[in-house]
Amino acid sequence: MVKSQLSLQVEKMTSLNKLRNIGISAHIDSGKTTLTERILYYSGRIHKTREVKGDDGGATMDFMDLERERGITIQSAATRVEWNGHPINVIDTPGHVDFTVEVERSLRVLDGAILVLCAVGGVQSQSLTVDRQMKRYGVPRIAFINKMDRTGANPASVIAQIESKLGVTPLPLQIPIGSEQDFEGTVDLLTMEAIYYEGEKGEDIVRKPIPAELQDEADAARTHMLETLSLFDDDLMVTLLEEGEPKLDDIMRVIRAATLSQEITPVMMGTAFRNKGVQELLDACIDFLPSPLDRQIAAQDLDNKDESGRGAPIILSSSEDEPLVTMAFKTVLEAFGQLTYCRVYQGKIVKGESYTNVRTGKKVRFGRLLRMHANDREEIDVAGPGDIVAVVGVDCASGDTFCGGNVDIALENIFVPEAVIRLSVEPLTREGSDRMGKALDRFRREDPTFRVMTDPETAETIIAGMGQLHLEVYIERMRREYNVDVVVGEPKVAYREKPTKEVAFNFKHKKQTGGSGQYAHIVGRLRPLDDDSEETYVFDNQISQGRIPKEYINPVNQGFARSLEKGPLCECEIVGVEVILEDGSYHDVDSSEMAFKTAGFNCGRETLKNAGMALLEPIMTLEIEAPDDYQGPICGHVSSKRGLINSTDARNGVTVILAEVPLAEMFDYANELRSMTQGKGQFSMEFLRYKQVPKNVQEEVVARRRKDKEEKLALA
Repeated sequence: MVKSQLSLQVEKMTSLNKLRNIGISAHIDSGKTTLTERILYYSGRIHKTREVKGDDGGATMDFMDLERERGITIQSAATRVEWNGHPINVIDTPGHVDFTVEVERSLRVLDGAILVLCAVGGVQSQSLTVDRQMKRYGVPRIAFINKMDRTGANPASVIAQIESKLGVTPLPLQIPIGSEQDFEGTVDLLTMEAIYYEGEKGEDIVRKPIPAELQDEADAARTHMLETLSLFDDDLMVTLLEEGEPKLDDIMRVIRAATLSQEITPVMMGTAFRNKGVQELLDACIDFLPSPLDRQIAAQDLDNKDESGRGAPIILSSSEDEPLVTMAFKTVLEAFGQLTYCRVYQGKIVKGESYTNVRTGKKVRFGRLLRMHANDREEIDVAGPGDIVAVVGVDCASGDTFCGGNVDIALENIFVPEAVIRLSVEPLTREGSDRMGKALDRFRREDPTFRVMTDPETAETIIAGMGQLHLEVYIERMRREYNVDVVVGEPKVAYREKPTKEVAFNFKHKKQTGGSGQYAHIVGRLRPLDDDSEETYVFDNQISQGRIPKEYINPVNQGFARSLEKGPLCECEIVGVEVILEDGSYHDVDSSEMAFKTAGFNCGRETLKNAGMALLEPIMTLEIEAPDDYQGPICGHVSSKRGLINSTDARNGVTVILAEVPLAEMFDYANELRSMTQGKGQFSMEFLRYKQVPKNVQEEVVARRRKDKEEKLALA
């Protein structure tokens, strides 16, 4: 009996060792979705390939009507394929920066990733963002240089950019056979064979001797590969120093170990559209990317908290015999209820069982369990460690942890970037108001970067997001899915306010209105945080000797925090504030938590007026590609928008300009660039940081905001 249980356990661990959870990420238009389509085809998941902008309905993973019409990925989509006896959960993520949260929450739960790079464009702005996200969650990756058949393809330049721009060590495992339209295949530097792809869809892989004209280049590339690897393995270094020939298994072992430790990034190449290189990439995913057993997942044990309230660190087990720990990383509201995507880290989900939401403390029944294939679904009864599945009818938020048994374990939440643009929306008809409310509530729950708020004075509904495209998609979804047409206001920048100087405060809140009164007295300082601080608000209690009872300290903190919701300049959110509470007094009868909370709020409002408030604006990273002839006019135009040119790079008659530009100057830039370059220029943009606005611009913004407010109040 013991032997059979042991054998079963070994079998489960072996199966888990074969599993791969990978995401496919890239800059927009690098061929990411086309690559995913080919992976589905070669793995047998689909039997006919479809193109992103084809007449056959669009790519399989782009199942939304808007995705197929626009030819872009808006939502991440999950599927499961099998390759050489290895199950692979694949998540295809958007390439546009406006939908970067889809990439963020996918990478949060994945074990490995494929970073797709265009052989012409190289490392672009969104490539940098994706790279940061992979590093944030410690996700090992393989780089795939796609579009090797395009004019201007330069894999050597892309490999150099991987090292210089991403700060990682690239390890090319292939060199190309032919270039641009003459690209035929690759030389495998591991086996030293030439690989060609034959058949109607490149399904037949043919290995041949390396062409004579490429032999020297292949030998040099292999030597460089082995020398790079020897830096990470002493045995391999000894073999090379003794001029021995390392065994293939040893080379593979070192590559895998160095990839898992994120010391190297293996580089593959091909052209997904022309059906070359995809199968070799899948082999590399199996050989070099981690299984769930290869990763240590840290969590917090909330049953053992320290003084700050943080749970003790704990490493999760990959056994299904342990209590369940799973993360809900994405929610989608559908007609029949909420669809919640989950990654199982420990234990197993059993259909029909109830599990505890750690955030709310409530038990929730998991009624239906699904394995997703884009928009198609397969009913299953059990999901074990490493599985990525969907649950129907579970009310929760993205980032919630569910536990089974008696454990109380929380996983690290998902990083959510700041919203940088706002629009006012109003339904065209009174009947559409309820439907718009339902739509906005749904979108807010599905997308953490989509914010909804109401202006308390004008009663306007304000939506905020990552960019114009982000909000345009939701406005269009309101029209299509909820039959609501809306009047859209002018886009507005999400400014912030910040103090620039330290101010002391000595504030008394005293009120007597018959019966018991209110009394609170607080003394301290308010000062700006450093510009590079990750915190937006810090409260430092330095009260000693019981000058203010402990139970009144947190209400003071809450009052100050509430005072930061609207700044004195133009009612923007206030950030970069440290409040130091040093002294105060209280009354035995008239003091209360409410009195001290009110004191904190009113003190914050008054003190901030004297703190030299400055306006902060979102600065965007701007990447422009255009023919060389337009470099001068474009750079001049960017400078006129208060932009800072960081670099220009000429690539085969195309200039790539990297700049930093205030978002406020970038509305309608698409039309401006199109006009300047006769339609030949293109750009991408993403949020970089907040920066103080020049004084003259600040005065203009404040005056304009106050005038707009007055006009709205007059119409209200």
